[in-house]
Amino acid sequence: MGRRADVAGRPAHRLVGRLAGGGLRVLAVAQRTPTTATHPADQLAELVDEMTLLGFLAISDTPRPGAAETVKRLTAAGVRVIMITGDHPATAAAIACDLGIPQNDTVLTGADLDALPEPERIEATDGTAVFARVSPEHKVRIVQALQQTGHVVAMTGDGINDAAAIRLADVGIGLAAHGSASARAAADLVLTDPDPSRILDAVHEGHTLWHSVRDAVAILLGGNAGEVAFTVLGTALSGRAPLGTRQLLLVNLLTDMLPALAVAIAPSRTPRSGDTPHAARPTPTLLGPELARLLAIRGTATALGAFSAWQTGRLTGRPRRAGTMGLAALITTQLGQTLITDWHSPLVLATAALSAATLITIVQTPGVSHFFGCTPMGPVAWTTVTVCATTAALAAAVPPRFLPHHAPEAP
Repeated sequence: MGRRADVAGRPAHRLVGRLAGGGLRVLAVAQRTPTTATHPADQLAELVDEMTLLGFLAISDTPRPGAAETVKRLTAAGVRVIMITGDHPATAAAIACDLGIPQNDTVLTGADLDALPEPERIEATDGTAVFARVSPEHKVRIVQALQQTGHVVAMTGDGINDAAAIRLADVGIGLAAHGSASARAAADLVLTDPDPSRILDAVHEGHTLWHSVRDAVAILLGGNAGEVAFTVLGTALSGRAPLGTRQLLLVNLLTDMLPALAVAIAPSRTPRSGDTPHAARPTPTLLGPELARLLAIRGTATALGAFSAWQTGRLTGRPRRAGTMGLAALITTQLGQTLITDWHSPLVLATAALSAATLITIVQTPGVSHFFGCTPMGPVAWTTVTVCATTAALAAAVPPRFLPHHAPEAP
């Protein structure tokens, strides 16, 4: 402000700190009487000197309604929330505290970022949740630093100063507001409703889509792995494959087509008001340890369900009947696992019931049954198939609930 502003000294600084600490945006007002009536444009900077402080303007820029609840629920869902603002550090700290942003005790400014070498700047950015006095360039560098440390970054904003960072982020979210055209144009996702809680809906949809794809992949690959294991094990014990080519095609038709597709496209369940939409841990990568565990569990359960029914049928000494029991158990075990995966979806229930009815019709219709290398079965055989398939499907649902999860650190 100039030398005369320094006359106010410490009381003025204390007042600024007190106002900023209350979450207010503070502007200083000062004046100077020029010695001449006119000044060239290139001399205007020289006038910002020898000024007299008149006072301060404290502006209340309150957070959007629902912002604190959104931060709380995102944090509970395993999402790390970071605030980036151009306000005074004390103002930023106060607002972050009101919003409930974790680790809000340390504030990093744009000047602090400029003073740090790149390795230290990246490390400091990764450990900070509140940034103040930053420019659009600083916002870009913050997003870049977070990405370099392995985080998946979503950036949200509604101003032209946010556009570059929104464009750079892995997921750019633009909020509809006055003067937000630049942010909306740069965003991957635009929230037409300025309510920030809509971000929770977007996160919920993203997690639901990921889980649907993961479950569909697990059904397809896990079921095929079980079919291969059953075929190899049965061939090793009997000297011939327990299932023929047409039977394997029938398995894929009844388990991989409609039921797996229904799981992939099943609509998401709307979370109840106040519920945390997801577990308090980040979503792991698709092709990672969690999917490998699911494939191993599903493949093992499918193979055991089919093998136990087939082996029981072999005790009768009738190979075709044993093969039919193995075929029915192989399909039924996979359908049972599909139902356990997404039993709340009417589409999944309908496709599973349709596949089961088709299986029964094919097996019990003499001509069609012979075409597929099967033979009609009686109540005892169907009971055996049902018990073996149900036991295997239920056993497959138990391990995922107790196995430890290994997921990357939350962004």
